[in-house]
Amino acid sequence: MIARYAVPFFVIMAFVVLPVIAFFLCRFLFPRRWGKKIGACVSLILVLFALYGMFVGYQQLDIRYVEYHSKDLPAAFDGYRIVQFSDAHIGTMTGMRKWMLQRGVDSMLALHPDMIVFTGDLQNVYPEELVEHLPQLSRLNAPDGVYSVLGNHDYATYLQADSLEKEANNRRTQALERQAGWTLLMNEHRVIRRDSDSIVIAGMENWGTVKRMPRRGDVAKTLAGLTSHHPFIIMLQHDPTAWREKILKECQAQLTLSGHTHGGQADIFGYSPAALSYDVYEGWAYEGSRALFVSTGLGALIPFRLGLPGEIVVITLRKE
Repeated sequence: MIARYAVPFFVIMAFVVLPVIAFFLCRFLFPRRWGKKIGACVSLILVLFALYGMFVGYQQLDIRYVEYHSKDLPAAFDGYRIVQFSDAHIGTMTGMRKWMLQRGVDSMLALHPDMIVFTGDLQNVYPEELVEHLPQLSRLNAPDGVYSVLGNHDYATYLQADSLEKEANNRRTQALERQAGWTLLMNEHRVIRRDSDSIVIAGMENWGTVKRMPRRGDVAKTLAGLTSHHPFIIMLQHDPTAWREKILKECQAQLTLSGHTHGGQADIFGYSPAALSYDVYEGWAYEGSRALFVSTGLGALIPFRLGLPGEIVVITLRKE
């Protein structure tokens, strides 16, 4: 229900409720002579910010380059390049915004990575949102493949239906990702080899500290069957809260890649609303030599970004 009405709720808040509150607050705080004028100016600024975020900020895209250094990285993978994108929410990239997904795909292909990974939330609510975009999604390719995990929106979390219908929708979403040629990792892993060296790309199902979200991630199942005693593991997990609560405690994965937060979709003088909910909502976090990287996402359910463009991340692995 929340996801289905998120956009109308945002529009009402951004263009009606907040400007009205700001107007009357200014009338109360400032002398009568100036209160109306200041209130009108503040209200207008809020509306302009909302318009900018919806029609300019949301359409911006950054390519972000980062490096991860580790002594555990096999020498053959020094310089290995991974392109990460997250939270595409392609149900919002439709109609006049359809070009945005094509631009994202073109940008990723132009980077010529060794591997592409997607860290969840491909759809908004319904799997059928993916159908019109399959030709674009199917274009993504890399020498070592395209790997993905599910985000909370990729389950039937926000669908008003019985359990059987929800499960049918879950299977449909998964089938469409695989139809695009992606390797969907659902508590499983794959081994990538370079001569006698190898790394592990592992993908957990969604798990987060908020209990109303899907909590299907299983670390032990994801890494079951690994024979090497000290493998280099890249873990894909949509929700970054799983890093401290599950991943650090239950395995030795050196690098975890996540999304989910959207970075709060706004950065105003260095402050993001996501800071109220997440201790790590964008960029790097470290625990010793082990690291978490949180992408702020390619798209969003609500078409709004202010001071925080959508992003594609290029991660280069370096041997220490």
